[in-house]
Amino acid sequence: MAATAKQPSLPLSSIYPINTLMELTLNKAEIATGTIYCTDEVSNTIVLKKSLVHTTLSSEITVINADVVTGRRIITEEADSAEKESKTTEGVLPNVSRRMVEERERRAIKLMEESFGHVNQKASPEGQKIFDKLLKACNEVSWKGESIIVLGEIRVDPPYTSSDCVLMTNVGKGSGSGGLGMHSLERVKNIVNAAAK
Repeated sequence: MAATAKQPSLPLSSIYPINTLMELTLNKAEIATGTIYCTDEVSNTIVLKKSLVHTTLSSEITVINADVVTGRRIITEEADSAEKESKTTEGVLPNVSRRMVEERERRAIKLMEESFGHVNQKASPEGQKIFDKLLKACNEVSWKGESIIVLGEIRVDPPYTSSDCVLMTNVGKGSGSGGLGMHSLERVKNIVNAAAK
């Protein structure tokens, strides 16, 4: 299946499908063969990956400017049995959809924004360190001014020592919770002591 490489209306990823074994003819009648690893619209490049046999290197990567490609041909697996034999399952790239990549990016941005919410510019470095340790151990931790609120019931005030941990509510004092508030307070004090060391 031969075709010309110049098709400005289509993106490179459509002209050179990822994970496709192709033979590219270059300007100087050179031929480059390999699996399309990726394409880049900004730099107008195609990246070929070719598995190597009988060497300590796992593969050879070739970056080609799309402007120098004069022809392309998709190689069927039957036509190139040597390339098929040298391919391993780890060399095969998964299909990637733009929608999945964009969703993953949105999740990463959301997590990053949430983590920014955990930073208190007013707190001391020691306070931020204690906050991070409590967040890792308890998950439900927030800032209220310079004080750390843990599980909505324990407040840790500056300078963030175990003696600065205070039970904010009457949880555990005759409310039928079996002393969970006091137990949580002791756990928070232990975490603060361990973080301070």
